[in-house]
Amino acid sequence: MSTDTTASVSTHILDTSIGRPAEAVTVSLAARSGGDAQYVTLGGSATDADGRCKDLPALPEGTTHVRLVFDTESYFTAKKQAEAQQDAPRVRDSGAFFPEVAIAFAVTPGEHFHVPLLLNPFGYSVYRGS
Repeated sequence: MSTDTTASVSTHILDTSIGRPAEAVTVSLAARSGGDAQYVTLGGSATDADGRCKDLPALPEGTTHVRLVFDTESYFTAKKQAEAQQDAPRVRDSGAFFPEVAIAFAVTPGEHFHVPLLLNPFGYSVYRGS
């Protein structure tokens, strides 16, 4: 939750190749204070059955930039293995062209930043949500 001196961040992932939330994707959160500072990893989470990370770490006071890193390779590898076990027909390669997706963005104290990831094996899109 944001305060007057801090911002807050949330995210969710939709796997657009199947039109469903992406469950069990590991997400790491890092922050920095100022454009010249180094990012410091604050922790991480994993998406739930609804594709949401509900327990990302709080941002420290003075944070100006945030980086979310999504482990997409592990997600698509697990998905590919599950499909093979079900003898599902392979209509597409379910490997991951992008093994991770790293999104860096600026934040302002007192505001909440929701950054959804729309994901498929060969592309992704992000936007500032509400």
